[in-house]
Amino acid sequence: MVLAWLAAVAVCGAAILFGQTARVAPRRRRRSRAGRVGLFLSLSGPWLALLAGAAAGAVTGRWLAAAAAAAAGVLLTAVVGVLLAPH
Repeated sequence: MVLAWLAAVAVCGAAILFGQTARVAPRRRRRSRAGRVGLFLSLSGPWLALLAGAAAGAVTGRWLAAAAAAAAGVLLTAVVGVLLAPH
């Protein structure tokens, strides 16, 4: 269980570093609404998904399943964020 949560945290860290590329990309024009949502998802989404997974584990007591769901949620938010805010 501990290794699963360490893996989820590692995926979260990698997603946040990956999301930083959306923020530091050269700014050519004003971002659209989808671009702003994508930037938010790229930067804050992984942390929120990890926290939601931890909350689900605390509520249900199924920590291993919550760690897997948290890692999947982190990946999903990172991918959606990059698709909405391409650089």
